[in-house]
Amino acid sequence: MELSVSSEASIPLPNPHNLFDWRRSLEESYFGRSLHAFNAGQNIPIYNHEVWMVCRGMVQLSTIHSSGDEILTGFAFPGMPFGIPLTNLDPYQANALSDVDLMRFTLVELERSPELSQRLLNQVNRRLQQAESLIALISLKRVEDRLRQLLMLLKREIGQPAEGGTRIGVRLTHQHLANAISSTRVTVTRALGQLQEEGWLFIDRNRNIVITDKGTDTQVIS
Repeated sequence: MELSVSSEASIPLPNPHNLFDWRRSLEESYFGRSLHAFNAGQNIPIYNHEVWMVCRGMVQLSTIHSSGDEILTGFAFPGMPFGIPLTNLDPYQANALSDVDLMRFTLVELERSPELSQRLLNQVNRRLQQAESLIALISLKRVEDRLRQLLMLLKREIGQPAEGGTRIGVRLTHQHLANAISSTRVTVTRALGQLQEEGWLFIDRNRNIVITDKGTDTQVIS
């Protein structure tokens, strides 16, 4: 699905964590350009000479191991780019973890726009920091600690104020969480139950994870 958003202007550089400012600035700068909408669970097509930028939602990036197992390589949050030109992995695939709106740019457009290229560089750096955090948390021995660190990373990127704490803005399955921390769905379910018993998190009526105020004491690996 495509949403109409038209004439190119200069691009302000808002706080990358302010999702509304980011989307507004991008749409104003490229008013009339189509936004491509994908539903949660959909695979997102990727092209050799084009880069996607996330305007809304969360995208999971992964590759396929020779054994056939899917290997998580990271997440693309609002403001972040992804695409074949930004990776050496083959195969490389993207899946919408929530309903998402994406904007597509060609490499030629990026080369012709210094401001857009600068924004791309800033957000690629953000992706690099995320990748380092994911690598670091995998080294933790206890699944509970890995899960805690992952949820703190998600809280930092897509957390929303909620009664009693901070809501993770995307509803993730136990399998999604297990893939992200190299564990199993059953083990993650058990770990989530333990964190709930500790009062570190709870599940709200919409099945979203809410990290309680107690969770703010956790230091995220970055």
